[in-house]
Amino acid sequence: MTGGVTLVLHNYWRSSASYRVRIGLALKGLAYEYVAVNLLDSTQLGEAYRAKNPMAQVPTLEITEADGTVRSIAQSLPILEYLDERFPEPPILPGDPYLRAKARGIAEAINSGIQPFHNLSTTKRLKALGVDDAAWTRDLVGTGLAGVTRLVGATAGAFCVGDSPTIADCCLIPQLASARRFGVDVSPYSLLLEIEQRCLALPAFAAAAPDRQPDAVPAKA
Repeated sequence: MTGGVTLVLHNYWRSSASYRVRIGLALKGLAYEYVAVNLLDSTQLGEAYRAKNPMAQVPTLEITEADGTVRSIAQSLPILEYLDERFPEPPILPGDPYLRAKARGIAEAINSGIQPFHNLSTTKRLKALGVDDAAWTRDLVGTGLAGVTRLVGATAGAFCVGDSPTIADCCLIPQLASARRFGVDVSPYSLLLEIEQRCLALPAFAAAAPDRQPDAVPAKA
């Protein structure tokens, strides 16, 4: 319980969108209950989960107020913005309006401009159509990362926007992890890799990593 509020995160260990929210929660030091939603066995398609998230996606943040009222928020970016407004310290959005917009822009470039290309529903559909989903994904993710590098180059300090982690970093780190999983060569994006190194040195980012989650599946030897 945090300040009289109980938080429950419905998520999947390897989902980059879930990973973003775990980072945000950890940066703010917020306690939460972890509920695993196994995307591979279609748990998310059941009516029980759809009642919380009609899009049948992860993550979903369930909030129980002190008076017992229960509410849910779907989609990672609205969840992160809610957390920043409800629990403002430490902030994950810059105070300056321009830099706040830039941080949101980087986050959205990743969220809508890259991540959908390797979503499970997308890759499954590509396979069904006979498309080489791995090559298709690598090409588009690489193009997206090149664009994000240019965006970050305009605002970077130690992190994507200035010298403190923001919502942009919450999105960048999971995206780089996913890129590697799909075989994307990330070596050309040295600025992003330097920021990643600084982020992963922070306990909040380390604790949110996919392989640290209770539903993580060990890598095959």
